[in-house]
Amino acid sequence: MMLETSRLLLRKFEPRDLAPLAEIFSDPEVMKHIGGKPRTLKQTCDYIVWVIMKDWIEHGFGWWAVEHKETGKMLGYCGLRHIDDAPDVDLGYCLARECWGRGYATEGARASLRYGFEELQLEQIYGVIAPDNTASLRVLEKLGMRYRKAAPYCDWAHDLAYYAVTRDEYRSDVSFYKSAGSLTPVR
Repeated sequence: MMLETSRLLLRKFEPRDLAPLAEIFSDPEVMKHIGGKPRTLKQTCDYIVWVIMKDWIEHGFGWWAVEHKETGKMLGYCGLRHIDDAPDVDLGYCLARECWGRGYATEGARASLRYGFEELQLEQIYGVIAPDNTASLRVLEKLGMRYRKAAPYCDWAHDLAYYAVTRDEYRSDVSFYKSAGSLTPVR
């Protein structure tokens, strides 16, 4: 499974993604937004195997590696995953700091939402963020997500902000999007 947007490829993780993701995960500024401390190469490898790949095996979807189409550079991850093995699905993304402010998170997240509603037929998708993460808040609002509640999430020390959009509230846009199984781009 792979998604394509105007600038990005969202694809399953491959062994070549370990070093670039480990570099991203070694940045304390990046990690403070996804609830952790910088990770080592081994911790990143374990995360790919025991979190990212596990979701794909158990649920048939998960986080994709985000690759820039023109350069082939791996920028981070984006996609959908179950929240704490519950039926709720979370839209998540993490990009290298040099990618911030360029619209990549919005572009990848928009494609992930579209995939979730149009191909997975989900009824609701959450975006769970730290309340002080204003950049992610703007991304979620651009996607039509609205604040729903503050609640615990995984092993965070404090409650996080849960934003969501339902299938009825979701509005697809006209940005370029193509799923790996499609013969022609869906507009």
